Order: sequence, then C-alpha cells, then structure tokens
Amino acid sequence: MPDLYPLAEPSAQGLLDVGDGNAIHWEVSGAPDGKPAVVVHGGPGSGLNAGNRRYFDPDRYRLVLFDQRGCGRSRPHAADPATGLEHNTTAHLVADMERLREHLGIEQWLLYGGSWGSTLILAYAQAHPERVSEIVICGVTMTRPEETDWLYRGVGRLVPGPWEAFRDALPAEDRDGDLVAAYSRLLNSADEAVRAKAARDWATWEDAVIAHESLGKPNAYTDRPDDALMAFTRITAHYFTHDAFLEDGRLLRDADRLAGIPGVLIHGRLDLGSPLKTAWDLAKAWPEAELTVVQDSGHTGSPAMREAVFAAIERFAAPESHAQ
Repeated sequence: MPDLYPLAEPSAQGLLDVGDGNAIHWEVSGAPDGKPAVVVHGGPGSGLNAGNRRYFDPDRYRLVLFDQRGCGRSRPHAADPATGLEHNTTAHLVADMERLREHLGIEQWLLYGGSWGSTLILAYAQAHPERVSEIVICGVTMTRPEETDWLYRGVGRLVPGPWEAFRDALPAEDRDGDLVAAYSRLLNSADEAVRAKAARDWATWEDAVIAHESLGKPNAYTDRPDDALMAFTRITAHYFTHDAFLEDGRLLRDADRLAGIPGVLIHGRLDLGSPLKTAWDLAKAWPEAELTVVQDSGHTGSPAMREAVFAAIERFAAPESHAQ
C-alpha cells in the first residue's frame, strides 16, 4: 500500500447559492495552478469526506470537495423535517456542480467518486462531457431500479435475519410492497420518534450488508451523529424511491456521450450491495474505460482497492513542471 499524501487543509471555502433557497458548501485545497479535480461524495446525503484529499498530490492537483444539497455543511439541512426535498434531484445536483465549476473558474476537471457518487458523476459527465478531463470511479453504481431492488430486497437472501428485521420494522401493511418508499414515508413523518427509529432501522440494515463483506466495517452507518444519519437516510430514501430521477437504463444507454473521456472503473468482486455486473456493463459500453476488479474487496474497500484508486489518480496528475 503506497503512502497517501498528508491531509492538506483547504485554502478557500464557502457557501454557493444554487437557487431554490439552497446553498452548497465547497472547499478547495492543493496547488492554485494544479490540475483541477472534484470529489463527488456518495450517499446520497453522506456529505464530503476530507480524507479523500490524501489521494491527490497537493503540489499537482487543485482539488475541490463539496457537500451536495441538504447534507454536510450545505444549507438548509435535511435533518430538519421542515427542509423540503422537492428541489433535491439528480438534475439539481448536476446543475449545482456546473455552477460550482463556473464559480471557481475551472475549464475542465477530473471527476472522482464512488457508490452514489458514481451515478452523479456519470449524469454530470453525460450532460457536460466537454468539461470532464478524466473519470475515476470506485464502486460503480448507476442507481437503476434493479440495483435498488437488489440492495433493499434481493441481497436479503444472503443475510436473511437482518433483512427480515429491516422489513419487519415497517408497519405490517407495508412489508410486502416497496420497502424503500415505505421507509421514505416514515422518514418524513411529523412524529420525531418515528423519524428517528426509521433512520436507525435503515442504517442498521446498511451496516448488516457492509459488515458481512470481506473486510467489512461494522457500524459504518449507525456510528454517524444523529443529524448526519437523518440527512443521509432521508435523502437516500428520497432518491431511491424516485429511481434517482433518471429514466431506467439511461446512464448505460447514453454511455456513448463519454466517448473520448479516459476512465478507470475500480470495483470489488465481493461487493454485496453493488454487485460487479453494473461496473462490467458500463465498461463494455464505454470503450475508453478501464475496469479494475479488486479480488479481496467489498463495497467498503481494501488496501488493494485504495492502491488502485491512488494509482489511477497519480496517473492523471499534472506533470511536476506544470504544477510548479
């Protein structure tokens, strides 16, 4: 495992007004004349992870991190039940990214992210291919209905006990229907106790899937502070109930819009929540994409997966002479 870079502190940060009463938090670190790159966080609703800065050479990259609508330090926060989600869709997030790029005066940037972040990366890149220099994705998803159905129902065949607990936490009349939509209703209940229990039950299921993976991390979701957990579960259920506000299969169908953009897709063979087939399908449809399958890794990663991510980002970094 290579040594990652020291954690660089932001040199600039702020809140960007993106309309609809929303402002997104952003921060920039690294070399002012370095190669622009942006980290697109997962979730949806997880918020940025400052540790991602360690993959990027601060002498060769100008790195942007941001919190998507409703989470992290963006405002208003989705933990507040008064915060509506009607203006929180994939199209809104794509527009926010483009507004942020323009605000920072960036012509083109490398996109890096994983899990839900990969869905948003693909949606943005297909909408604005001329603004994307390269793409690195770790843990490929396209948030198709079949993927959501697998994560919240199908994978229960492998962990039946935790899945039955996830299902049976719902009212009896909802247990045979759309579990994600039922949880979304609870997460938007007027009763604070109902919302808090639904968030905890949702996160306990997410933990069960992750913890059963090779090298899985227990309590990855339930360890979050209450506000962060509520925003994550409420926003995730909102997006997944609406199939990420994307036509089924659109990101795969329109993969030809990525033509000419170099890409690296990194995926764990043992990923229970997001099986390899999604990354495999995307790699076949996007000729410039290179698929790296990490044999020992699930969704939460492994040293070998981190090494693959680091190598991809190093490969695309600006030459030393350019960044100085």
